Amino acid sequence: MGYYKFRGDQLFDGYRFREKDEVLIMKEDGSFSNILPSAEAGDDIQDKTGIISPGFINCHCHLELSHMKGHIPQKTGLVQFIRQVIMTRQNGQEEMTRSIEIAEDEMFNSGIVAVGDICNNSITLTQKLKGRLRYHNFVETFGFVPAVADARFQGAVEIYKEYTKNYSPSSASSIVPHAPYSVSQELWEKIIQFPGNKLLTIHNQETLAEDELFQDKKGEFLDFYSDLNTDISFFEPSGRSSLQTYLTRFQANQQVILVHNVYTSQEDLQFLKNGFIKCSVYFCLCPNANLYITGQLPNLELLMAGGADIVLGTDSLASNQRLSILAEMQTIHRHFPSVPVEKLFGWATLNGAKALQMDNILGSFEAGKQPGVVLSNSDLSASRRLM
Repeated sequence: MGYYKFRGDQLFDGYRFREKDEVLIMKEDGSFSNILPSAEAGDDIQDKTGIISPGFINCHCHLELSHMKGHIPQKTGLVQFIRQVIMTRQNGQEEMTRSIEIAEDEMFNSGIVAVGDICNNSITLTQKLKGRLRYHNFVETFGFVPAVADARFQGAVEIYKEYTKNYSPSSASSIVPHAPYSVSQELWEKIIQFPGNKLLTIHNQETLAEDELFQDKKGEFLDFYSDLNTDISFFEPSGRSSLQTYLTRFQANQQVILVHNVYTSQEDLQFLKNGFIKCSVYFCLCPNANLYITGQLPNLELLMAGGADIVLGTDSLASNQRLSILAEMQTIHRHFPSVPVEKLFGWATLNGAKALQMDNILGSFEAGKQPGVVLSNSDLSASRRLM
């Protein structure tokens, strides 16, 4: 078996930047071999300009919405954005399929190796079966009115079956709630109790209106449901933030990726620290989507100070110009320059692999792994796959 040897300006191994002048050695089949000083690495070293790292992990994407690129105006706010998605998400299957293929090409070429993908249908399945990237398929369900819980959940189960009968391993799929403001207690119970549902995700505190609904039953979501002719008179606010209201429902054997977290507060983080929840939690940031939809970003310093396990996502091309994890890193670096670049690479690689429960094979240069190899510009302006 042959070997590839890479030497860059910097080498990030999933945990830290290595010493200068070290060489990454990968086997021809893509598995990790060794990291050695240049003097011990032998001949045929490929010198690269930039940062060499394991492949990137995209913990939150809506690949099925790729045909909506540029269709929704920016900075309209989340509630208006949701209205636009509802009105425009359907399109011709041929156009949707082609857009999905182009979007996956972008992820592949920029160095993404695994994706946590939100699925409301099975249209992405054909592309995923090509095996270019690893996926965890989060089959999303929603229905705020209790009366629709059975029908909505059964619809999600049918989509889930499409993935599990075609996609291996079956553990790479789960049924998940869309958001706190769109899932009834009855639907929650079905999701939480569904057999094998060990890895879940949920859109969390993306807008102030979400907390306003749960704390005081006021805000934009009242108008939203009124516009949909949906009676939510049954809903009683908890008097607490949405996170503090729903997160206790998950079980001890479940792992949850909270996505967006723009309005996650100090009190919410303290709630987690106080042990009120049983599940393990990762906080996924999609900063470019936040800027696209609302122009607001999460309080990253607060999340870091609160000990949050942070990972990165791209969201969809309905809310982003690109599906690039490096572009998300660059945005964070621009708005939060005090965050070390080493930490950004950790979030984008090993943390992400842990969040998607793929760290047995991805996320770091370690024995037994096939993590992919990415070369990024030192200014975080571009990245490309080397292996």
